[in-house]
Amino acid sequence: MEKVALVTGGARRVGAGIVRYLHDRGWRVALHYRSSSADAQALADELNARRPESVALFQADLLDTAKLPALITQVLTRFGRLDALVNNASSFFPTPVGQFTESAWQDLLGSNLKAPIFLAQAAVAALRESRGAIVSIADIHADRPYPEHTLYTVAKAGLVAMTRSLARELAPQVRVNAVAPGSNLWPDQDSVFDATERARIEATIPLARTGTPQDLAQAIHFLLEAPYVTGVILPVDGGRSVVL
Repeated sequence: MEKVALVTGGARRVGAGIVRYLHDRGWRVALHYRSSSADAQALADELNARRPESVALFQADLLDTAKLPALITQVLTRFGRLDALVNNASSFFPTPVGQFTESAWQDLLGSNLKAPIFLAQAAVAALRESRGAIVSIADIHADRPYPEHTLYTVAKAGLVAMTRSLARELAPQVRVNAVAPGSNLWPDQDSVFDATERARIEATIPLARTGTPQDLAQAIHFLLEAPYVTGVILPVDGGRSVVL
């Protein structure tokens, strides 16, 4: 029986890379998206052309936590099982002190912490049945804060704590881990990191390049398949956390 992974925010960028990587290795994928319907459909069409009925689309606003159990039910109805939850969907933008707002808090804490923890709760029964796994995307800056990103840092630090706590509580049936990227795909908005700052960061990476979605996807796949690994926050940063 082919395993099934639910990948949140799977239509674009890193999420699409994760979807492709898992699909190439025989997984069926429940591809979640919020608003990128055209990108999601194009990716699903491409992958289903290779392996029919292997990818299905699920639209949801993950901040509406009351509807997350229904999302899991829809995945189970479509595929009959769930073996992995990959918490990829995320917001990222600066919040300098003095500019904190309730809406920024709701967005950053909601997407990076609240949604993953409530989605994990909704998925736990199915994952226990399959002896599955949860992998979330944290950040090396969860404990090495990047300037002017306090709310994002707080959210990712909470995600790290969630990973360790759930790893203990859900064992031995469900394994729970996270990957911690450093510089992977740069944000779409040039204003977050200008060319000078990007060059400065890239110069500090021991492996002399930024990461790619495939780098993260490979690590996620390893954690999904590794039967004796749980509670781990795995840096996937080219060694940058060593020199920070």
